[in-house]
Amino acid sequence: MRLLFWTGFWVFLADQASKYVVVHYLDLFSKLRIDVWPPYLTFRMAWNRGVNFGIGAGFDMRWVLIGIAFAISGAVLFWLWRRPATNKWTYIAAGFLVGGALGNVVDRVLYGAVADFLNMSCCGFENPYAFNIADVAIFVGAVGIAFAEPDKQKKKRA
Repeated sequence: MRLLFWTGFWVFLADQASKYVVVHYLDLFSKLRIDVWPPYLTFRMAWNRGVNFGIGAGFDMRWVLIGIAFAISGAVLFWLWRRPATNKWTYIAAGFLVGGALGNVVDRVLYGAVADFLNMSCCGFENPYAFNIADVAIFVGAVGIAFAEPDKQKKKRA
Protein backbone atom coordinates (compact mmCIF):
# COMPACT_ATOMS: atom_id res chain seq x y z
CA MET A 1 0.00 0.00 0.00
CA ARG A 2 2.96 2.31 0.54
CA LEU A 3 3.80 2.08 -3.18
CA LEU A 4 0.21 3.02 -4.04
CA PHE A 5 0.38 6.04 -1.72
CA TRP A 6 3.68 7.36 -3.08
CA THR A 7 2.70 6.79 -6.71
CA GLY A 8 -0.60 8.59 -6.12
CA PHE A 9 1.17 11.40 -4.27
CA TRP A 10 3.67 12.06 -7.10
CA VAL A 11 1.00 11.81 -9.81
CA PHE A 12 -1.21 14.25 -7.87
CA LEU A 13 1.72 16.62 -7.32
CA ALA A 14 2.82 16.49 -10.99
CA ASP A 15 -0.75 17.15 -12.13
CA GLN A 16 -1.34 20.10 -9.81
CA ALA A 17 2.11 21.60 -10.41
CA SER A 18 1.73 21.37 -14.20
CA LYS A 19 -1.69 23.00 -14.04
CA TYR A 20 -0.41 25.82 -11.85
CA VAL A 21 2.62 26.50 -14.05
CA VAL A 22 0.76 26.38 -17.36
CA VAL A 23 -2.53 28.00 -16.38
CA HIS A 24 -1.27 30.67 -13.97
CA TYR A 25 2.49 31.18 -14.41
CA LEU A 26 2.48 30.97 -18.23
CA ASP A 27 -0.92 32.73 -18.14
CA LEU A 28 -2.71 30.27 -20.40
CA PHE A 29 -5.86 31.42 -18.60
CA SER A 30 -5.65 34.73 -20.50
CA LYS A 31 -3.74 33.69 -23.62
CA LEU A 32 -5.95 30.60 -24.25
CA ARG A 33 -3.28 29.08 -26.55
CA ILE A 34 0.49 28.64 -26.43
CA ASP A 35 2.29 26.87 -29.26
CA VAL A 36 4.95 24.69 -27.65
CA TRP A 37 5.95 22.39 -30.52
CA PRO A 38 3.34 22.92 -33.22
CA PRO A 39 1.46 20.95 -34.32
CA TYR A 40 2.55 18.12 -32.02
CA LEU A 41 2.10 19.91 -28.70
CA THR A 42 0.01 22.99 -28.04
CA PHE A 43 -1.32 24.29 -24.75
CA ARG A 44 -5.02 25.14 -25.17
CA MET A 45 -7.09 26.30 -22.23
CA ALA A 46 -10.22 24.26 -21.74
CA TRP A 47 -12.39 24.16 -18.62
CA ASN A 48 -14.05 20.75 -18.60
CA ARG A 49 -17.23 20.77 -16.53
CA GLY A 50 -18.30 17.33 -17.72
CA VAL A 51 -16.64 13.99 -18.21
CA ASN A 52 -14.20 13.06 -21.01
CA PHE A 53 -14.44 15.11 -24.21
CA GLY A 54 -16.88 17.49 -22.51
CA ILE A 55 -19.69 14.93 -22.20
CA GLY A 56 -22.26 16.33 -19.78
CA ALA A 57 -20.66 19.78 -19.79
CA GLY A 58 -24.07 21.42 -20.12
CA PHE A 59 -25.18 20.11 -16.73
CA ASP A 60 -23.94 21.01 -13.26
CA MET A 61 -22.26 17.66 -12.56
CA ARG A 62 -19.48 19.04 -10.36
CA TRP A 63 -20.49 17.39 -7.08
CA VAL A 64 -21.69 14.18 -8.75
CA LEU A 65 -18.31 13.78 -10.45
CA ILE A 66 -16.46 14.57 -7.21
CA GLY A 67 -18.53 11.88 -5.49
CA ILE A 68 -17.83 9.37 -8.26
CA ALA A 69 -14.07 10.09 -8.07
CA PHE A 70 -14.07 9.54 -4.30
CA ALA A 71 -16.19 6.38 -4.64
CA ILE A 72 -13.91 4.85 -7.27
CA SER A 73 -10.76 5.82 -5.36
CA GLY A 74 -12.22 4.39 -2.16
CA ALA A 75 -13.27 1.18 -3.92
CA VAL A 76 -9.78 0.67 -5.34
CA LEU A 77 -8.17 1.28 -1.94
CA PHE A 78 -10.64 -1.04 -0.21
CA TRP A 79 -10.11 -3.75 -2.85
CA LEU A 80 -6.33 -3.69 -2.42
CA TRP A 81 -6.60 -3.53 1.36
CA ARG A 82 -8.88 -6.59 1.45
CA ARG A 83 -7.03 -8.52 -1.23
CA PRO A 84 -3.38 -7.46 -1.45
CA ALA A 85 -1.90 -7.69 -4.92
CA THR A 86 0.89 -10.12 -5.74
CA ASN A 87 2.93 -7.63 -7.75
CA LYS A 88 4.02 -4.02 -7.45
CA TRP A 89 2.51 -3.01 -10.82
CA THR A 90 -1.02 -3.31 -9.47
CA TYR A 91 -0.18 -0.85 -6.68
CA ILE A 92 1.51 1.51 -9.14
CA ALA A 93 -1.51 1.37 -11.47
CA ALA A 94 -3.85 2.01 -8.54
CA GLY A 95 -1.68 4.95 -7.48
CA PHE A 96 -1.93 6.43 -10.96
CA LEU A 97 -5.71 6.09 -10.93
CA VAL A 98 -6.22 7.50 -7.42
CA GLY A 99 -3.66 10.31 -7.83
CA GLY A 100 -5.20 11.38 -11.14
CA ALA A 101 -8.75 11.21 -9.79
CA LEU A 102 -7.85 13.34 -6.77
CA GLY A 103 -6.01 15.84 -9.00
CA ASN A 104 -9.18 16.42 -10.98
CA VAL A 105 -11.24 16.58 -7.76
CA VAL A 106 -9.11 19.50 -6.53
CA ASP A 107 -9.78 21.34 -9.81
CA ARG A 108 -13.52 20.79 -9.51
CA VAL A 109 -13.52 22.06 -5.92
CA LEU A 110 -11.33 25.12 -6.63
CA TYR A 111 -12.56 26.10 -10.09
CA GLY A 112 -15.84 24.25 -10.63
CA ALA A 113 -14.26 22.51 -13.63
CA VAL A 114 -11.15 20.56 -14.57
CA ALA A 115 -8.32 22.56 -16.14
CA ASP A 116 -7.35 20.81 -19.39
CA PHE A 117 -4.51 22.25 -21.43
CA LEU A 118 -2.55 19.56 -23.31
CA ASN A 119 -3.43 19.31 -26.98
CA MET A 120 -1.59 17.01 -29.34
CA SER A 121 -2.06 16.76 -33.09
CA CYS A 122 -0.15 14.98 -35.80
CA CYS A 123 0.05 14.15 -39.43
CA GLY A 124 -2.57 16.58 -40.72
CA PHE A 125 -5.09 15.62 -38.02
CA GLU A 126 -6.09 18.54 -35.80
CA ASN A 127 -7.20 17.23 -32.40
CA PRO A 128 -9.95 19.49 -31.01
CA TYR A 129 -9.70 18.11 -27.46
CA ALA A 130 -7.47 19.00 -24.53
CA PHE A 131 -6.51 16.89 -21.53
CA ASN A 132 -4.18 17.01 -18.53
CA ILE A 133 -1.75 14.80 -16.62
CA ALA A 134 -4.51 13.55 -14.32
CA ASP A 135 -6.53 12.33 -17.32
CA VAL A 136 -3.54 10.38 -18.62
CA ALA A 137 -2.87 8.94 -15.15
CA ILE A 138 -6.49 7.81 -14.74
CA PHE A 139 -6.38 6.08 -18.12
CA VAL A 140 -3.00 4.43 -17.44
CA GLY A 141 -4.14 3.36 -13.97
CA ALA A 142 -7.43 1.88 -15.17
CA VAL A 143 -5.73 -0.05 -17.99
CA GLY A 144 -3.00 -1.20 -15.60
CA ILE A 145 -5.52 -2.50 -13.10
CA ALA A 146 -7.58 -4.18 -15.84
CA PHE A 147 -4.53 -6.04 -17.12
CA ALA A 148 -2.92 -6.69 -13.75
CA GLU A 149 -1.69 -10.18 -13.10
CA PRO A 150 -4.42 -12.13 -11.28
CA ASP A 151 -3.75 -13.41 -7.78
CA LYS A 152 -1.68 -16.58 -7.73
CA GLN A 153 -4.31 -18.29 -5.58
CA LYS A 154 -6.95 -17.63 -8.21
CA LYS A 155 -4.68 -19.30 -10.76
CA LYS A 156 -4.30 -22.38 -8.56
CA ARG A 157 -8.09 -22.77 -8.17
CA ALA A 158 -8.72 -22.58 -11.91
